[in-house]
Amino acid sequence: MQSVINILPENLANKIAAGEVVQRPESVVKELLENSIDAGATEISLIIKSAGKLFIQVSDNGAGMSEEDVEKAFLRHATSKISHYEDLENIRTLGFRGEALASIAAVAQVEVKTRREEDEAATLLLIEGSVIKEKSKTAQTRGTTITVKNLFFNTPARLQFLKSNNTEFKHIYDTVQRTALSYPEIAIDFTSDEDSILSLESETLVERLQMLFGDRHFATLIPVNETTDLLSVHGYIGKPDFARKSKVDQYLFLNNRFIINRAINHAVYSGYEHLVEKGNFPFFVLFIDIDPRKVDINVHPSKMEVKFSDEQSIYRFVMSVIRKALGQNNVVPSVEFQTNRAFTEFSPLRHTAQPRLDEITGSRSSFPAPSLEFTAAGQSNVDELPFNLTNTLDKIFSTVLSSDQEKLPPAEQNKQDELELYEGQPIWQLHNKYIFIQTAAGVMIIDQHVAHERILYERALQRLHNALPASQQLLFPHTLELHSGDYTLLKEVLPFLTSIGFEIKPFGKNTFVLEGVPPEVKSGTETGILQDILDEFKNNQLRVKLDARDNIAKSFSCKAAIKAGEKLNDIEMRSLINQLFAAKMPYVCPHGRPVIIKISLLELDRRFFRT
Repeated sequence: MQSVINILPENLANKIAAGEVVQRPESVVKELLENSIDAGATEISLIIKSAGKLFIQVSDNGAGMSEEDVEKAFLRHATSKISHYEDLENIRTLGFRGEALASIAAVAQVEVKTRREEDEAATLLLIEGSVIKEKSKTAQTRGTTITVKNLFFNTPARLQFLKSNNTEFKHIYDTVQRTALSYPEIAIDFTSDEDSILSLESETLVERLQMLFGDRHFATLIPVNETTDLLSVHGYIGKPDFARKSKVDQYLFLNNRFIINRAINHAVYSGYEHLVEKGNFPFFVLFIDIDPRKVDINVHPSKMEVKFSDEQSIYRFVMSVIRKALGQNNVVPSVEFQTNRAFTEFSPLRHTAQPRLDEITGSRSSFPAPSLEFTAAGQSNVDELPFNLTNTLDKIFSTVLSSDQEKLPPAEQNKQDELELYEGQPIWQLHNKYIFIQTAAGVMIIDQHVAHERILYERALQRLHNALPASQQLLFPHTLELHSGDYTLLKEVLPFLTSIGFEIKPFGKNTFVLEGVPPEVKSGTETGILQDILDEFKNNQLRVKLDARDNIAKSFSCKAAIKAGEKLNDIEMRSLINQLFAAKMPYVCPHGRPVIIKISLLELDRRFFRT
């Protein structure tokens, strides 16, 4: 019987393999730039024509290759980066698979000129469709120049899938920009169809950011820098009010390698804790440095996908570092009047998705009144500790998120200033819902429910972290009978409820006895609060996947906080405000709603035509 299994010819196998590595001109540019960086280049030049379809040339002043090595470099699985399996666990170079040059040569016409410092002449190699057409000597300074012509000339089916020149150019530019960000010390010159696109000198990251994004954009960025023995994060994040509708300006580098990782991107987003409107995405350029043995980069030929040995811990670390960085740049939401048709003298303000004041209070005037909109989102001042990390990272966080007690950081100083502004000033309650405070600069408005919610949320988080519950015993314990679903849920979250102060014991089928509650729970509401917490916990789980501890803290704070409609006396209001400004992030509630807004005296004067 004749065999039906064939061994593919080498040239066909190379073309098939090239499909994974070389998908478009940008793939060639990426691989060649990475090779130049791995070769120790300090200067790289990139020239493309017709968006790389016809011509791509990358020149560098790196180490160069010997005559023997330059020919080997275009064989499949030929690499200078690794030699043993163990090397895969400690990769610090950008390339290592030994596939890129072989794949490029399989689908293009390639010319290589390379020379080492110790060589008298450079080696010239011409390859077409994996076949060496010429090998000779030529003149060139130290380094390597690789020219790729007529990409996909021998695979026309692949060629027809390329997009327009504008689209392909955009992909190449994005790759060059990412390379420029990750290695600001390397000078890069980029030319497209005789036009100079980028001409970057060797510089610092700050200078490179200013060069690529402009001084105005750079002024909106917040520095991030946390270093530990096992993990470090540094770079810049954008202020919440400059978030955009797309993720194009998000750059994540792992050991200087650009990667795509949804979990870490989400960790950054979570770090803003609802300060960024849903559908918007913050700008960030973040560098994560970690032991290469803790991450697997050999996931895909593109080398942009990675797997962490403990992704959850990385997630928590990044989220907390982002929160801490935002905490140094908090901005209290302010209110300005937006022009309506009756007052054309004023310039309209930028629209935001924040609620208007009349929407919050639920009341409207019967005549056209000035509308109020938030013009700045309150920025986070949270440096909360993550709660389900490994013991090692718990120790790291105790160092990363500790504060200098002798000198208040900027965020703490801002809160101290807020307290001083209102001390001794008139204070009153509006509709048993909002607290109005006269300040030197105008008026501050506090939502009493979400203010108390923020206080209780941080208090619950602290108890959960320290495992030091505060509880008050009930004179008469309450019996709580639940249906099967809630009974199972209560058993699941019982350790967390115990940590925040509930004392609950099983008492027969689907029944619990409530013997103690946190001191914030009002007498007579104990069983109702517990049932409300379970309901809120389930609602949160349906809307978004939350860590169980965070979910319990949110549910407890929401249900135990004072409600809109509860009358407070002067002492209670001032006590609430003092506790609020003692919180780590007093400006936003756990669910993202603003706690405080301000109306400046200047805005009031403008509205009454006093200026």
